[in-house]
Amino acid sequence: MKLILVACLVGLAAAANPSDPEITIVAAENNVDFDGTFRYSFKNSDGTEAEQSGQLKQIGAEAGEAVQGSASYTAPDGTPIRLTYTADENGYQPQGEHLPVPPPIPEAIARALAYLATAPPPKEK
Repeated sequence: MKLILVACLVGLAAAANPSDPEITIVAAENNVDFDGTFRYSFKNSDGTEAEQSGQLKQIGAEAGEAVQGSASYTAPDGTPIRLTYTADENGYQPQGEHLPVPPPIPEAIARALAYLATAPPPKEK
């Protein structure tokens, strides 16, 4: 997960205009503990920031990781972008004002889905 975020931010930096001033790392932290918890963060001179922390999580017989983090930068049009997210047994859950929102479900479809939820399961043949 953190590799994807870092790769995206490196890609953004690589796509920057060559006439832009050099961007330097102002602050960076990378801690991994023996119990599986971790925390990393960085901040660049252009205001780009990212941070993520996580820990191992036992869910029944399965083991996994639960992480939370955020990233922020300024889009080329000057719009500030801020993304926060969690990733755990419930999947990846991003939040940000820049993310698209699906349209509402039409009333007829919502009624059909509600009806189907009350129907008995189909018999196996």
